[in-house]
Amino acid sequence: MTGIPGSYSPGGTTPRTPRRFGATSLRLRYGDTMALDDVSLAASPGEVTAVVGGDGAGKTSLLRCLAGAVQPDSGEVHSPGKLRTGYLPAGSGTYADLTVAENLAFRASAYGLAGTEAAARAEELTKLAGLADARDRLAGQLSGGMRQKLGVIAALLHRPELLILDEPSTGVDPVSRSDLWWLFASAAADGAAVILATTYLDDAQRASTVLVLDSGRTLAAGTPEQIVAAMPGSLSSVPQLPAGQAAQRSWRRGTSWRVWSPPGVPAIGAAVEPDLQDAVTVAALAAELGSRPPAETAAQVRTAAAPDSVARSSPAVSDRAVSPLPGSQSTGPLAEAVRVTRRFGSFTAVDDVSIEVLPGEIVGLLGANGAGKTTLIRMLLGLIPATAGDVLLLGQPPSRSTRRRIGYVPQGLGLYEDLTAAENMAFAAAVYGGTAVHGSSAAEPSPLGLAGRASMPVGELPLGLQRRVAFAQALAHRPELLVLDEPTSGVDPLGRARLWQTIAGAVRAGAGALVSTHYMEEAGECDRLIIMADGRVVAAGTAAEIIGDAQVTVVEAANWAAAFGQLERAGLPVALAGRLLRVPGASQAEVSRALSPDVRVYQAPATLEERFFDFAVRATASQVPA
Repeated sequence: MTGIPGSYSPGGTTPRTPRRFGATSLRLRYGDTMALDDVSLAASPGEVTAVVGGDGAGKTSLLRCLAGAVQPDSGEVHSPGKLRTGYLPAGSGTYADLTVAENLAFRASAYGLAGTEAAARAEELTKLAGLADARDRLAGQLSGGMRQKLGVIAALLHRPELLILDEPSTGVDPVSRSDLWWLFASAAADGAAVILATTYLDDAQRASTVLVLDSGRTLAAGTPEQIVAAMPGSLSSVPQLPAGQAAQRSWRRGTSWRVWSPPGVPAIGAAVEPDLQDAVTVAALAAELGSRPPAETAAQVRTAAAPDSVARSSPAVSDRAVSPLPGSQSTGPLAEAVRVTRRFGSFTAVDDVSIEVLPGEIVGLLGANGAGKTTLIRMLLGLIPATAGDVLLLGQPPSRSTRRRIGYVPQGLGLYEDLTAAENMAFAAAVYGGTAVHGSSAAEPSPLGLAGRASMPVGELPLGLQRRVAFAQALAHRPELLVLDEPTSGVDPLGRARLWQTIAGAVRAGAGALVSTHYMEEAGECDRLIIMADGRVVAAGTAAEIIGDAQVTVVEAANWAAAFGQLERAGLPVALAGRLLRVPGASQAEVSRALSPDVRVYQAPATLEERFFDFAVRATASQVPA
């Protein structure tokens, strides 16, 4: 195959820099697994392109091909060459036993930067990333967000024309994610083409263009607006999961259900204007169903629209599996902390916090790293004692007997990777007293969607299936309280919707759920939110109550990069959102003064993430001595 100028095909070279980067018709196979199947991507200088998909979608394989780390079996990669490419692999790509300065010096030498030039560039980037005071700290001692920022600036040292970032924001709290996006936007404003992989659709909303992958194939591509406009059929909302074929095309979102009706199929419920999350979920559903389902009769549509109808063909765990233990359902708070404080030496991790989780509700616990969420959860579970205040679990002080009545999914899933799903389930059933689930046996794997994989060790399963096993294991003994830490991290949008369907099923049956998450889209699945910062509760209520009437200033400019630079020089916080800029915390007049007169400036409602950031910044500022 002959490569085009500025591209390489397997065995090709890089004669000159193209105006656009990316790939054309890539195919890559690992043994019997087709990692990439006819995938194409175009990324322009000065723009951010997002590659979206769950674990196993092909994101990393695509990025490794773009970076020159792997050669595809066929197709072309359009690249400026390895020395003009910056690459951040999954996991930050830094050395834990080197300091920040040593990591940057090592990377500079790899790119052939001269000592003076390297030192000046490293100093500039550490200041931009807020790491100047951490130059002599070991990378292994940095927080997750700080280490990701170190990885990004290491990839930016040589001012690459193409910046490739593999899941830079996964598992990173919203405050650190905001800082990372500022670095991405700065690189794009400086003329780089930025390509990042992510599982988060709110990341994709900020990108100029989006490529959605599933099992190595393209589900959707284009700008967020183009992907939404290209969604086939119609979307509607119903209060409960419908019956019949409509159940296979439905997913829970917030407190209601979305129902996708393909072209030619009558719609049910109230019409909904789709957004990117809806459009990507529909694309995954259409691919899963394989072909358009047959047109339904009017009688079936009426049945599906009936408010009391409940489908039993749902892909989520059945209602029977999530029902609380008969006769033991609590009527009071399932988990309660009253003016709880926890100190570690002179450090106060949780400071005078009061929260409660009631039966039949999902409570979202949000906070940056170090906010105190994990410490609070550990006290509620009775794993560590409170320094002051009272903690009750199911109306009693936490104990082994109360912990037997909860279901816990840690961020690390808590599964034994060398055991099969059935063996993990059987072990959990034995630990909880042998309670049967899914009918006859706690070890029955079929409801988990593991056909053909039931004998595989859990460590060899895709992440989405591993999380399904972890959920089923946590629900097997019909707990009264679910405690979930980042329950859907790394899962594709459709899989995420189905896991939330499982959570909602348990809560409908009378359980309660406390969910810790970094993913702002998931806040809409919660009945109430609790935001923590610096060990304290700084906001509580529904998402709408927390956002209130807060506004943010939006900038629309023909040259967003120039406007970005002007706002930076004015010292105003700025975030990239596609081709728009959002400036939280600054008035319209302040922003207008910093910009050219031909730039449009207006006010728009703030997002939950922007309000979260505002609360976190205020809490941090209040802790700084005057």
